[in-house]
Amino acid sequence: MSSTTNSVIDSVCSKERLSFDDGVNLIGSHDLIGLGAAADRLCRELHPEQYRTFVVDRNINYTNVCTSGCTFCAFYKDTDHRDGYVLSKDEIFKKIEEAISLGGTQILMQGGLHPDLKIDYYVDLLRSIKEKFDIHIHSFSPPEIIHFSALNNLPTKEVLALLKNAGLDTIPGGGAEILTDRCRGILSPHKCSASEWLQVMREAHMSGIKSTVTMMFGHVETLEERVVHLEKVRQLQDETGGFTAFIPWTFQPKNTALSLSTEKTTGFIIGGFDYLRTLAVSRLFLDNIPNIQASWVTQGSKIAQLALKFGANDLGSTMIEENVVRAAGVDFRMDKEEMIALIEELGFEAMQRDCYYNILSGK
Repeated sequence: MSSTTNSVIDSVCSKERLSFDDGVNLIGSHDLIGLGAAADRLCRELHPEQYRTFVVDRNINYTNVCTSGCTFCAFYKDTDHRDGYVLSKDEIFKKIEEAISLGGTQILMQGGLHPDLKIDYYVDLLRSIKEKFDIHIHSFSPPEIIHFSALNNLPTKEVLALLKNAGLDTIPGGGAEILTDRCRGILSPHKCSASEWLQVMREAHMSGIKSTVTMMFGHVETLEERVVHLEKVRQLQDETGGFTAFIPWTFQPKNTALSLSTEKTTGFIIGGFDYLRTLAVSRLFLDNIPNIQASWVTQGSKIAQLALKFGANDLGSTMIEENVVRAAGVDFRMDKEEMIALIEELGFEAMQRDCYYNILSGK
């Protein structure tokens, strides 16, 4: 273990908050075992319980039509594309019924920035779902909220209030990518800025809507920019306390415009080493976010299992349906039984949770 890494880990063990420079030193460290041990130690202090968690839910992408044109996305279609779609209510209801029949307790509903779907569409959809189903609705990331705001000439606070009153429970942390405008100018120049993303989350939290927060890495960002992202997340959490979990995941390049670009810093194929290193640093740096989620959907089951020894305490969702990452050529699958087996192999009990990390049941 290097002296720098050792010094920083000593700071964590003595309950000292890591500085930005500490984070930069750690994110560049090659001492994966030392980082993993420190992150696992902190995770066990935060979660001394002898179980690790997962959630059963379904991703529902209500439309793939999007005006944003993000260079990292292989899922979206232009408005006039023959494969563009908007799901009908009946199609969405059928997906929810299937999820509930498989033990699902929530839906993650996200879509493209559709130019023709006004706020009434979303309000009616939420109300219809709540009238028909007892299901937690975890939906509409900050870029969608900002899009609804612009399309309907409404403040984002009012958009959030309308959606909450119609049945929105929590919002996902998608669209964060890397929270620097340099990166966002390359990745998603037509989507919200870093400060706008953070402001929507601030408003959501202050209105009583909890959320997750993500980081997509392994594209055009520098290692230092990953720490900038972590610091901005930590600062907002200090202010609001509204983030329930942090979910880092890696860019998947296949079928994306970015894969053909020369605008890259870190390279496009992030291996297990860099993923686990970044995950461990996230646990060490984000001392105020209670839960860290593993990303089996981008890393596969074996690395996701290791993640539970590198700072993660949650294996994430069974994802009864997932379309966005699959469009980029990655098609890992995981059912409830495999999740339980992976957790139990590590000596933990597997427990199903809800979106707030309340335990629902054992296996």
